[in-house]
Amino acid sequence: MPLSEKDLEYLKTNQSAAMITLGADGRPKVARVAVTLVDGKLWSSGTADRARTKRLRRDPHCTVFVFDSGWSWLTLETTVRLLEGTDAVDLSLRLFRTMQERPSGDLTWFGQDYDEQSFRKLMVDEGRLVYEFDVERTYGMH
Repeated sequence: MPLSEKDLEYLKTNQSAAMITLGADGRPKVARVAVTLVDGKLWSSGTADRARTKRLRRDPHCTVFVFDSGWSWLTLETTVRLLEGTDAVDLSLRLFRTMQERPSGDLTWFGQDYDEQSFRKLMVDEGRLVYEFDVERTYGMH
């Protein structure tokens, strides 16, 4: 489902989100994440060993709740594609350059700046991958 202009505008200015996946027992499991639009697709970052990644391998359905500092919000019902493998480092670099609005130069990671080579090494060492959300339905007050 293509996102509406209203949804796209909201996502361009709000990166705070909660990612809700389903546990093996069917209970929702929530994790706070950051999201951003990369070429019109909603992306977030994770690692191969995260619990939510393991849950998504079992069941790729996920709800993303995006919010601002006030009362507006947007919910996206999605199916997640895990972007991993040899492209994961390049994709992670692209994601964080977009998120941090730094098309070149250093990137910040946990309060410290890293040059591109050091940042790439961090992404490999952490087993980073990208969550790509295929949006099936949206609703909210935004």
